[in-house]
This record gives sequence, structure tokens and C-alpha cells, in this order.
Amino acid sequence: MNIVLSGDSQVRVMENTVTSTEKSFGQFCTLLAAYTRKTARLRDKADQLVKQLLDFANAEQPELRATVRDFAEDLAKVQDYRQAEVERLETKVVTPLKLYGAQIKHTRAEIKKFKRVRSNEIKQLEKLEKLRQKSPSDRQMISQAETSVQRASVDASRTTHQLEETIDAFQKQKLKDLQKIFLDFVTIEMVFHAKAVEVYSSAFRTLENYDMERDMESVQSTIRSQGGEEEVNEDNSVEEEQVEELRGQDGDPNSSRK
Repeated sequence: MNIVLSGDSQVRVMENTVTSTEKSFGQFCTLLAAYTRKTARLRDKADQLVKQLLDFANAEQPELRATVRDFAEDLAKVQDYRQAEVERLETKVVTPLKLYGAQIKHTRAEIKKFKRVRSNEIKQLEKLEKLRQKSPSDRQMISQAETSVQRASVDASRTTHQLEETIDAFQKQKLKDLQKIFLDFVTIEMVFHAKAVEVYSSAFRTLENYDMERDMESVQSTIRSQGGEEEVNEDNSVEEEQVEELRGQDGDPNSSRK
């Protein structure tokens, strides 16, 4: 019976291993799926910012208009890279974690199979003990029971060995998968950020090189031009009023008596 108890302890350890892996990988999946969704939402907000920048640029002076448009174009490029980041995260990180449940299900099935075999061994041992207590002189029945116990023990031993191999394979695969998933995660992030830094550097130079003085000169020139037109219009209006007054005086019959 001590061997059986030892086997039961081994099964509990294996079950705990699988349960712990299922919980950890499930949490990883939940968190990384949320991470991917938030990255996609950040992309959407940045797209809105690009649109707002372009709308703003259309109403500004030439230098600022060109600068803001170039900046918006760079920002849009970053969002293209972010879209690729989202797609790669979904394919190489989130999906493998979602599919890991199949591996866990297979391992649980192997443990369940082992428990059935172990249960049969215990049943045969208990049957043999009862026979020895109730019918110690019935050698034939006891011999048959002993044979059944031996077969059950052989099956249990073989199944134990298979289960140990299954659990070892499960552990190795778990570590290998965990390594690959997070290597892919880090690689995806590194690629995105490397490309983003390159584009943001271009955006920085664009903004830094903005020539505000040229736009100010343009604004002042426009103001002076508009001011000159208004003066000309005012002079023309005064002249027209004077002409009208003269015409009115020539046509008044009482103007000579005054």
C-alpha cells in the first residue's frame, strides 16, 4: 500500500504542475491580449491626431503648413508600424497562449488515465486482502487474486512510466514555449520601437527646423497689404462722396441765392 500512496502523491504533484501552468499561462494570455488591444486603441487615437494635424495645417501659413503636414506624415508612418506590431502580437504571442489549452487538456487526459489504472490496482489489492482475511485456506481464489494484483501492478508501473515521460515532456515544452513566446514578444517590441525612433527622429528634425520668422514675415506682409487696400478703399470712398456733393450743389436751384 505504501507504493500506492507514493504513486498517489506523485499524481498530486503532477496535477498541481498542470494546474499551476494552466493558471499562469491563462493570466499571461489575458494580460497580453489586453496589452495588444490597448496598443490597437493607441494606434486609433494617433490616427485621429494625424487627421486633426492635417485639418489644422490647412488653415495655417505656408511654413507651418508644410511643417505640420510633414510631422503628421511621420506620425502616420509610426501608426503603420504600430499596426504591424498589433498583428504580430496577436499572431505570435496571444494566439499560441490561447491554443496552449489543448496541450494542457492532453496532459490532464494522461493523468486521468493513470488514475484509472491506479484505482484498479488499489481495487485488486483490497480484494486480495479481503480474501486472505475471509478465506485464508482458499488457495485457488487467493492465487487468482494475486495474479490480478500482479497484472494491475504491471499496468500501473507501465502507466506510471508513461505518465512521467508525459509530464517531463510537458515541462520541457512549457519552458520552450514560454521562452519562444516572450522572445517573440520582445523582438516585436524591439522592431517597432527601433522603427518608431527612426521616424520620430525625422519628426523631431522637421519640427526643430521650422522657420517661424518666415511665417511672421508672411503674416506682416499680408497685414500691410490688407491695410493698404483698406486705405485705398477709404480714399476712393471719400472722393466719391465729394463728387456726389458737388453734383448735388449744381443741381440745386436755390444754391445761387445763398
